[in-house]
Amino acid sequence: MKWVTRSHVHVDRVACPWLIKRFVDSEAEFVFVPNTRINEVVAAGAIPFDAPGAELGHHDGKCSFEAIIEKYQLTDPALLRLAKIVSAADTGRFDDPVATGLEAIAVGYGLRFPDDTKNLKRQFAVYDALYAWCAMDIAKPAG
Repeated sequence: MKWVTRSHVHVDRVACPWLIKRFVDSEAEFVFVPNTRINEVVAAGAIPFDAPGAELGHHDGKCSFEAIIEKYQLTDPALLRLAKIVSAADTGRFDDPVATGLEAIAVGYGLRFPDDTKNLKRQFAVYDALYAWCAMDIAKPAG
């Protein structure tokens, strides 16, 4: 399936494709276009995410990553931990201590790889590592 979002990826527009590829649609293809072309690509059959008016977008203070988790009923505790980090970084709340680092990484990758597809390809390893860290983080005893 084709998925479409706005060009010039940042936190949510990298996290969402990672989530989609790893947990929703392993054959997903991503298209990055200016806002003005989103509807055109959707009309051709693509699923929109992190775009104005998209079901899989920002709603009620939640980011698109969280919308995808809810829509596809993903319950993996490590993913839910990752969602807190992504949301905090993407919304600028920074109420999770890891969020500032994720924001810095997103900016750095954007500077190094301005091509969205190349950026995405390289950052998937970051999200794989962060997901592994989240699994470890939730497994450690409280206290």
